[in-house]
Amino acid sequence: MLHLYLVLRKKKALLPPSYAAPIIAPLSLTCIWLSIQIIPGLGSIIGQEVAQTKSDTLSLDPSMTHIMLLKTIALTLYAWLLFCYIENKALLYQFVLSIVIAGFIQGFYASWLNLNIDMRSPIFDMDYAKRANGSFIYHNQLANFLALSLSMGIGVLVSQLSLSNGSRNIHQKTRDWLTMILSPKTIIRIGLIIMVIGLILTRSRMGNSAFFFSLAAISIFSFFFYNRRPKNLRLLLLSFFVFDLILIGSIFGVEKVKQRLVETSLHSETRDEVVRDSIPMIKDHPLIGTGGGSFYSSFPSYHPQAYSGFYDHAHNDYIQFSVELGVPITLMLGTMVLFCLFTSLQTVRKRKTALYQGTSFGCAVAISHMLLHSTVDFSLQSPAIALLFIAILSVSLISEKLPSPKKTQRRNAYT
Repeated sequence: MLHLYLVLRKKKALLPPSYAAPIIAPLSLTCIWLSIQIIPGLGSIIGQEVAQTKSDTLSLDPSMTHIMLLKTIALTLYAWLLFCYIENKALLYQFVLSIVIAGFIQGFYASWLNLNIDMRSPIFDMDYAKRANGSFIYHNQLANFLALSLSMGIGVLVSQLSLSNGSRNIHQKTRDWLTMILSPKTIIRIGLIIMVIGLILTRSRMGNSAFFFSLAAISIFSFFFYNRRPKNLRLLLLSFFVFDLILIGSIFGVEKVKQRLVETSLHSETRDEVVRDSIPMIKDHPLIGTGGGSFYSSFPSYHPQAYSGFYDHAHNDYIQFSVELGVPITLMLGTMVLFCLFTSLQTVRKRKTALYQGTSFGCAVAISHMLLHSTVDFSLQSPAIALLFIAILSVSLISEKLPSPKKTQRRNAYT
């Protein structure tokens, strides 16, 4: 409403810039498809064989599809506003910094609760859990949220690395060292350590594995292709594996995560059985899907026997999106995500503005993490994580398209 008010006052354009189309268009088409899925009577016209609703819609659970439609509209409008209002370098930095602050708050809150045994949480009054979950109900979703925030925080640090070799004078070196200790970089680095502690305390196998694997993969890419690579980039990235993972991890129980990974087997897990039993749903509705949000109500009729636990999600976002929305829409959304990943890597390789390169580095790590984590979990079904991920996808395109500061502006800033 505020945006529309500014449009009427001719202070803002109604539509986002054209480079927002790779995100706005797929999300808008998804909204349209969800709307079609809840049109009464359309099930019998198209011949949806198992349409069992009173209104005979394409969706097997139109009420849940309606809820998913509202959520998707909100996500689309959120991305719309991001593209409209992040229009310069300073605003981009402030926005990415707000993501890092949100991750720090979650990491600190989750660590504090987990290290205070038998303490009930002041938010939601939840019982003490051996695995950190913060303000999330599900610890794996906290792990995903922290990993995304960590990725963007690392990107901010990368953007603040100096390109110069520094002075050889011992007095100036000492001064530069003290300046660095008192600079915002140190505060951000401490915040990232807190987030790493929270991530480890979740004991999430894929949450930890996917994050550090993605960081390693994008780091190796940057060592070879980072345009005007900062001198201390390699040292910074290695510190996350040597200091955070090994030293901090040994203090806060990374061995427990390792043990859970070693003990993982197909016999002890039922997630693979859920994926197996979900495949027939995709075969029955490959193009139309069963309806957004309908997995909860439609899956019980497909699995042949009871599981050890109750599954209201597929624990695989690729499977769940294919089941609910159909294969074409899922492929379209997947292409959107891969395009944003490719754009981030291109920005790291081609652009010369440090902030744009650094945020793109963080976006690439975050997107890679989500692609991996989504194979075994349903993080994108959480509105908080979906909102954060849409923000990261938007930032990946914004970092590529925002103009670089003019030389006169750089000279004035230096002066």
